[in-house]
Amino acid sequence: MSFNSSDDDSQERFALGFLFALIALVVSTVVGTVVYKRGISHAPKAAVTAPASNATNVPVVIQEDVASVVVENGVVKFFFASGKADVAEGGNAALADVVKGVQDGKRAVISGFHDATGSLEQNMELAKNRAQAVQAALIALGVAEDKVELKKPEQMQADGSNAQARRVEVILVD
Repeated sequence: MSFNSSDDDSQERFALGFLFALIALVVSTVVGTVVYKRGISHAPKAAVTAPASNATNVPVVIQEDVASVVVENGVVKFFFASGKADVAEGGNAALADVVKGVQDGKRAVISGFHDATGSLEQNMELAKNRAQAVQAALIALGVAEDKVELKKPEQMQADGSNAQARRVEVILVD
C-alpha cells in the first residue's frame, strides 16, 4: 500500500480550506446577528412614526399597527395598534405640557376614536379602553383624577386611514 504525498497534501489543503471557510461563515453569521440586533435595539421605538411636536404642519405619517404619539397644534394624539389599548412609548414625555397645563389650572379632556374595521360595539369599547389607558397615564404622572375628563366624541369613527383613526386625543381646556 503506497500513499501519494501530493494526494495527502491536496486533501489536507482542502480540509483546511473547508475548515477556514466554515469558521468564516460562523463568525460572519454571529457578527451579522449582533449588528442586526443592536441596530434594532438602538432604533427609535414606536414614537418614530412622527415627531414629538409638529408645529411646522409637516404631514404626519402614522405606521399601520404600531403604537405612536404625536403633539400636533397643542393636541396630544395617541395612535394605537389594531385591537390594542397599549399607550405608546414616549407617551409620558408627550403629556408633559398637559400635566403643566393642569397644574396651571386647566383641565385635560380625553376623547377616544376608532377605525372602520370590525364590530362597531367592540370598536367603541376599545376606543373607551384606550381613552382610559391615557387617563391612567395622566393620573400616574400626578394629575388629579377630577382634572381629567373622558369625553365621548359625537363621531367616534374617525376620518383618515385606519392607523390614523385608532387614536385618543388629549386637549387642555379652561
